[in-house]
Amino acid sequence: MTAPAALTVRELTDADHAAWNAFVGSLPEGDVLQAWEWGAVKRPDWTPLRLGIFRGDDLTGGAAILRRRLPLVGPFFYAPRGPLLADWTDEAALIALLSCIRTHARQAGAGFLKIDPAVPIERPKVAETLQRHGFAPPPDADPQGFGGTQPRCVMQLDLAGRTEQEILASFKGQTRRNIKLSVEKHGVEVVDDLTRDHLTIFNDLMQVTGARDGFRPRPLSYFQTLWDNLVPAGMAKLFLTRYEGEWLSGALCFRIGDKCWYVYGASGNEHRNVMPNYAMQWAMIRWAKSQGCSWYDFRGVSPRRRQEGESAEEVEKEDHLQGLNRFKEGFGTRYVEYIGEFDLVYNPLAYWAFTTGKPRAQKLVRKMKGK
Repeated sequence: MTAPAALTVRELTDADHAAWNAFVGSLPEGDVLQAWEWGAVKRPDWTPLRLGIFRGDDLTGGAAILRRRLPLVGPFFYAPRGPLLADWTDEAALIALLSCIRTHARQAGAGFLKIDPAVPIERPKVAETLQRHGFAPPPDADPQGFGGTQPRCVMQLDLAGRTEQEILASFKGQTRRNIKLSVEKHGVEVVDDLTRDHLTIFNDLMQVTGARDGFRPRPLSYFQTLWDNLVPAGMAKLFLTRYEGEWLSGALCFRIGDKCWYVYGASGNEHRNVMPNYAMQWAMIRWAKSQGCSWYDFRGVSPRRRQEGESAEEVEKEDHLQGLNRFKEGFGTRYVEYIGEFDLVYNPLAYWAFTTGKPRAQKLVRKMKGK
């Protein structure tokens, strides 16, 4: 009987770059946020640490971790959409990985590790395994599932085994009509043969979106760094819509393996009646299909679902995100909920500062400033 291959965990080097990305792309839970390039995108505020689990020469798991130091908190680790395991029932691999992470955390003085693997809630044993090894949901976890570091609830459109016409036919009638009106009646053009210079247009639209919707957008330099690292690797693509010579909206989507995500979206305030985002989403979906993707992820939605007997007006009055849900549901999507965030605490005082002390201090400062 052949003895099982030895289990080792080590820090990955540049020589492992291609193998790690191939592994990430091969898994249902694999995400661009675990890709090698994402660590470069997040520099210099975050420092990447990439660990791989090997059985013999075979890569069977690991984590692309980001380290950051915060005032009042100190350093901490975060594995966005990680860790990744080819087999979540392989507890020996998980234990070995956590032991290696703990060693690096001790060396870096990290107070805790935050994870949020893209594991569906229908696999509760993964959450049970994590909790058995010391992980717990953060005390400030959003009970509605939308406010985590990454969205806990998303909507996905299945693309595998279906033609474009079959995919289009799966959309709700109003969504199909809006796509047709936008493209055929109004003549909205979706442009995707774009260069890095077009990011200035996208950024201008993002600034308008932030002012309208009350959030602070990423700076242009962030999107330029994202472009420089992800676009050459085939992991990101920019789309813009144009109407009568005017740029109306834009979006960035991510891709790895057979998965595609709609990540950043922006729109201006003019000509909203020509519904450019319907045309743009349909173009992005068709692009994902052309790249061999099995599904297209619309990302975050509210977990509040309309119950039998409830009117749309009642639900929207209670939950302001229902308009977003309704837009994404129109594309024939399925609702997916993940197991959520989990934290593994190494230093209770640092963790308290992160979850309780720092938020309280920030709230006090805002109050003193009259905000």
